[in-house]
Amino acid sequence: MAQSDTKKIFFENLSGAGKAIAVLTSGGDAQGMNAAVRAVVRMGLYVGAKVYFIREGYQGMVDGGENITEATWESVSSMLQVGGTVIGSARCKDFRTHEGRLKAALNLVTLGITNLCVIGGDGSLTGANLFRAEWSGLLAELVEQGSIEAQSVQNYTALHIVGMVGSIDNDFCGTDMTIGTDSALHRIIEVVDAIMTTAQSHQRTFVLEVMGRHCGYLALVSALACGADWVLIPEMPPEDGWEEKMCQKLSATRSRGTRLNIIIVAEGAIDRHGKPITSSIVKDLVVKCLGFDTRVTILGHVQRGGTPSAFDRILASRMGVEAVLALLETTANTPAWVVSLSGNQSVRLPLMECVEMTQKVQKAMDEKKFEEAVKLRGRSFENNLRTYKLLAHRKPESELPTSNFNVAVLNVGAPAAGMNAAVRSAVRVGISEGHRMFAVNDGFEGFYKGQIKEIKWSDVGGWTGQGGSLLGTKRTLPAKHVGKIAEQMRTHNINALLVIGGFEALESLLQLYEARAAYEEFCIPMCMLPATISNNVPGTDLSIGADTALNAIVETCDRIKQSASGTKRRVFIIETMGGYCGYLATVAGLAAGADAAYIYEEPFDIRDLQANVEHLTEKMKTSIQRGLVLRNENSNENYTTDFIYQLYTEEGKGVFDCRKNVLGHMQQGGAPSPFDRNFGTKISAKAMQWVTKKLVETFRQGRVFANTEDSCCLLGMRRRALIFQPVVQLKGETDFVHRIPKEQWWLKLRPLMKILAKYKTSYDVSDSGQLEHVVHNRPKDSDASVAM
Repeated sequence: MAQSDTKKIFFENLSGAGKAIAVLTSGGDAQGMNAAVRAVVRMGLYVGAKVYFIREGYQGMVDGGENITEATWESVSSMLQVGGTVIGSARCKDFRTHEGRLKAALNLVTLGITNLCVIGGDGSLTGANLFRAEWSGLLAELVEQGSIEAQSVQNYTALHIVGMVGSIDNDFCGTDMTIGTDSALHRIIEVVDAIMTTAQSHQRTFVLEVMGRHCGYLALVSALACGADWVLIPEMPPEDGWEEKMCQKLSATRSRGTRLNIIIVAEGAIDRHGKPITSSIVKDLVVKCLGFDTRVTILGHVQRGGTPSAFDRILASRMGVEAVLALLETTANTPAWVVSLSGNQSVRLPLMECVEMTQKVQKAMDEKKFEEAVKLRGRSFENNLRTYKLLAHRKPESELPTSNFNVAVLNVGAPAAGMNAAVRSAVRVGISEGHRMFAVNDGFEGFYKGQIKEIKWSDVGGWTGQGGSLLGTKRTLPAKHVGKIAEQMRTHNINALLVIGGFEALESLLQLYEARAAYEEFCIPMCMLPATISNNVPGTDLSIGADTALNAIVETCDRIKQSASGTKRRVFIIETMGGYCGYLATVAGLAAGADAAYIYEEPFDIRDLQANVEHLTEKMKTSIQRGLVLRNENSNENYTTDFIYQLYTEEGKGVFDCRKNVLGHMQQGGAPSPFDRNFGTKISAKAMQWVTKKLVETFRQGRVFANTEDSCCLLGMRRRALIFQPVVQLKGETDFVHRIPKEQWWLKLRPLMKILAKYKTSYDVSDSGQLEHVVHNRPKDSDASVAM
């Protein structure tokens, strides 16, 4: 029997009956903690366990009494979209003492709690592990004192711990992203985007200080996402003489016509000698050396606040469910686990291995081994730093390689947020590689009409935060115009092609590949980057633009649900885009706490609709005030949004009323999310490096000639890695009629959404909870970190 089959059957027998699970949040708060608490409570109740809140973190565990209360299904309603932690968090000196932990043990044993889910940083998780190690000794001591019966020691022999990392700094080794990091990036980018408009008006320089006392992740990624001129982080202090270099860079940027400068400083930034570099020091330096009008903005606790992003809600929900499963499967011999995310996979790692690796980073920084500190942060951190340097610091013309290759870049299909960031990255990396870059306006329609012009480094300044497609994009496919396109490629001597777009981009590359037989002009390296809000491109788990659309839907759902606050019971029917792909409806449903999401990939009939109405009616009769139902636009040609609205309206009479909303093109608009900016930037940089490699490999006898399958590729994110896949090989994975991949990873999230909405369903855990170990060079690949 296959391992996955074994695990499926094991889950059917998995039960939490007779077990008690307690959940607490400790240390600094982070957006998404409430989503994790909600998932732990509901999954715990779903498997039949008793679940308890421990309020005010470890202090509540020590104090006991009303701080430890039993949780109900309804007690975690309407908390998904709330920032911070509703069960409270506190720093606790008492828990650091033996007496404090003794009190905590007594409070837990009294209620029969031997399973603990801790959401916090490395300090909180280390404390939990110490508590677990001392457990049997603490119980023996309580028996000696007469506080508990001797039988209790036998009944509660071991304390089981599972941790989830809640920290906006993303400073914990072993997970791609910690709960709260993405939301903090949203807050930073919102501020940066707002500051840019005022800075441009007055030709000012702004110095922004962001959180990160010991970790520069927020500073580095926000600098990458907004195209900052300079960034200062603790892991990689600038070389001696940085002051002069920074001022030269700012001056050069202004001389090219830019009206503003942005400098981002992590609060823990230092120089090579360990001396702090503060935002005020940087400001004074700019004013003294350049005389620029300079302002300082310290973001402070704004970064911790606000509504959690869609990513943080989904990450926390997945981790919460996985934590409960880990607690049910743990034995007295298993170590304390931390639930992490690697690419699209949930993994369990030994907690102390992660803590030790995290401490090694700080040790390397203390010893001024900065290169080692960057490596210990993980491959993604290294890639972020490398990409930022590549895009922010322009080499002098004399230092650029001269390749004499011409590379064209164009957008195809519907616009998607993040396309412009990808174009900017491609242009700047291409120029750094020595190529001449050409921009094609309006996709292949513009291509055959000759709307092609050379694009320079400064032409793409400020593009990262722009929504839509500044190059212009059309759905026109090249098949009918291959002759004219080939002629334009000859005219402009195009040696390689980078196509950024959705399903139409894939079809376009397939058509150009087939046209190679008739036109040698297409025997060149060609690469496609998936960019569509529908996330319906085969060969990749995620597309540029999908995260922004997801956040737009979730934010709208929050507002729509809030509109019913204080009124009578109400159900909202929301229609999302996506064509035949149900990604947006499903994942937005999970992030917004939907009761149902109707999609094409999971066929439904009138009996299913009736069951959903009855289920919602039953919930409404108890205490739930608002219901949310999502429907993908092409989920069923007969069961339309109007039909579902009318059905719910009729069947819910006397219990709830109904409203419907069609979200439409607002899902395509808006500024790109931090993830889409960085995802677009990084995969575009990787694609251009692949293009350069292929151009060198295929340059023979004075010209480029590439006609193999692997010279016409899609660069996609698959599970944990970015992979180049020949488009011809993707044909077998594609349903061309409905324009979707035949297999879609996110379908495994649907049972999770149903469980959290109180449906009885089977949950396949064959792909979750893989046990792994932290190793020195383990990839921490945030290129693949949106596991939604």
